[in-house]
Amino acid sequence: MPENTIETKNCKHCNISFDITDKDLEFYEKVSLIFEWVKYKIPTPSLCPACRHQRRLSFRNERKLYKRLCDATGKQIISIYSPDKTYKVYNQEFWLSDKWNALDYWIDFDFSRWFFEQFNELFKSVPKQSIIWSNNYNSDYCNLSADNKDCYLISESSNNEQCYYWYWLQKCVNCIDSWFVHECRYLYESDNCNNCYNSSYLFNCVNCSESSYLEDCIGCNYCYCCVNLVGKKYHIFNEEYSKEDYEKEIAKLKKIQNIKEKFLEFKKTFPKKYARIFNSPNCSWDYIENSKNCYKCFDAYDAEDCRYWHHVWRNAKDCMDVSTAGRDAEKIYEAINCGISDYGINFSVQCWDGCNNLNYCINSYSISNCFWCVWLRNKSYCILNKQYTKEEYEKLVPKIIEHMMLPHPNPLLWEERGQATIEWWEFFPSNISPFGYNETVAMEYFPITKEEVIKKWFNWSDYETPLPNVEKIIKADHLPENIADIPDDILNWAIECEITKKPFRIIKPELDFYRNHNLPIPKRHPDQRHLDRMQMRNTEKLYDRKCDKCGIYIKTSYSPERPEKVYCEDCYNKEVY
Repeated sequence: MPENTIETKNCKHCNISFDITDKDLEFYEKVSLIFEWVKYKIPTPSLCPACRHQRRLSFRNERKLYKRLCDATGKQIISIYSPDKTYKVYNQEFWLSDKWNALDYWIDFDFSRWFFEQFNELFKSVPKQSIIWSNNYNSDYCNLSADNKDCYLISESSNNEQCYYWYWLQKCVNCIDSWFVHECRYLYESDNCNNCYNSSYLFNCVNCSESSYLEDCIGCNYCYCCVNLVGKKYHIFNEEYSKEDYEKEIAKLKKIQNIKEKFLEFKKTFPKKYARIFNSPNCSWDYIENSKNCYKCFDAYDAEDCRYWHHVWRNAKDCMDVSTAGRDAEKIYEAINCGISDYGINFSVQCWDGCNNLNYCINSYSISNCFWCVWLRNKSYCILNKQYTKEEYEKLVPKIIEHMMLPHPNPLLWEERGQATIEWWEFFPSNISPFGYNETVAMEYFPITKEEVIKKWFNWSDYETPLPNVEKIIKADHLPENIADIPDDILNWAIECEITKKPFRIIKPELDFYRNHNLPIPKRHPDQRHLDRMQMRNTEKLYDRKCDKCGIYIKTSYSPERPEKVYCEDCYNKEVY
């Protein structure tokens, strides 16, 4: 069914206009709270979908790790909080122990004060978990992860072994420098791949093996520099070879220095599907699989009835304005990093494992019926970390909601900072985030200068990690191209990134991988390689343009100014399959 625009608003943050549709209003009505037969309706948002996403991402540090001391034990730990921050930070073991209690930091709600100010005081006082992971083995440098073994610098990933420098990988073994990869082995520098083996530079591939430089290929083996192939073997630049001729030609091609550039030019000659949407009726945006009724969702897998989402997966249902959530998450609104059997969560950050009926909660596990709480576990009926009875809770919450509906005492200043003048049903202001904007995912998707960050009332971190204690720092262009010429001593060096000049080190398992697969040592810092992979994807914007084959109108992440041929689904399928 088509959506009808009910209201058009101007974003308080970027001032662009955005629409509120009848489907949006249906969702707000569905998740509005009811206390004592009174419904506290969710008003329409003050920010556009992109700025709402940016604000949520400013609370999420995925990849910036630091060494600092644990405030409980005094031992050195790895943490997502830089050592210059004044928060108390506990190591994983101590934080999960019964040696402290987050309820000890409770405060009473003060009806004479602005709510977010009170919440910020509580948030700053409660000790923080140094890094977010569960059941990892020898994987201390892995954030937002679980059930990994012998992994290093991976995030938002689980059930992997011997994987390094990754984002969002599941059930992978011995893979390096890739993201959004599932059930793969021996993969290098790849994006959005499933069940691939012993390959490098694969993009949007399924069931491919022993190959390099493939895009949008399915079931291909022993292929090199190919695009839009299905079930092929021994192909180079989409041309078929015998096994013997293939091996001879590959030996020649591997000596060419600019083969990557040749592949990038080659793939421009092939049509692109308007969006990577598979088995997903009534869905829009990009990278969507096995979903239905998902509107303006990016990176969605097995999701249903979701809107304005980024990275939703595994039975996420009936959710809106959420960044990274899944595993049976239902009725989630304006939240980030929530999931695993969560239900009825609004305006929250990092709440997992069976949470339900939460509002304005941060970093909590297995809690229910809580408002404005921080770092709680296995609790119910709490407000600002103070324990109440069920009756006390249900009587006090409506009073606080009504207080949050009052205008800010200085509305002009509040509006200048791009915030709503009423707190109720607005996500946390970005200045409450414990991270600098430049430490968070927001900087990756919405890069802005320090001056813009401060002007828009985000935080900024000036902390600089000390240089590594190494024998020497070598410039990237001084590295031998042939991995056989790399000495073992490189493990005692740092390499200066050819782009950012930021030094980085090579670890032993990583060096072994490069040698086993005859790959050169990377010349760019892991952070820069991560950004390079992001650049390989289209931006998270939708454009109106015509199919270059049949001329029908399509919505696509390929802007009309781009040179690629973009086909609708029917035309693409006829061409490729």
